[in-house]
Amino acid sequence: QAHLAESGGGLVQAGGSLKLSCAASGRTFSRSAMGWFRQAPGKEREFVAAISWSGGNSYYADSAKGRFTISRDNAKGTVYLQMNSLKPEDTAVYYCAARYSSGSYIYTTEGEYTYWGQGTQVTVSS
Repeated sequence: QAHLAESGGGLVQAGGSLKLSCAASGRTFSRSAMGWFRQAPGKEREFVAAISWSGGNSYYADSAKGRFTISRDNAKGTVYLQMNSLKPEDTAVYYCAARYSSGSYIYTTEGEYTYWGQGTQVTVSS
């Protein structure tokens, strides 16, 4: 079992930055691939970014490329999402997700992840 807890959400003006954190516990975090997803009101949850268990590979949705950066600190059991140049359309609940992965794979769909956090709200005002 794994427990994921997101933090760092909040209200920010357009053009601002936020750094989300996801603290993992209950299993070997360093052997888990991690991902960030988001769900805006009235929309389906969508992929944002993913990182391999080693941190050597990462991948971003087109909407996040050039603005968001995913990273991880395996010693702290934490994955981060640095979000810069935020736009009102980035407003959503952001979720982190985890799955066991023995290689340098990254995963971009919901069904590939086993564990999910409760989410943290990000609101970007115009």
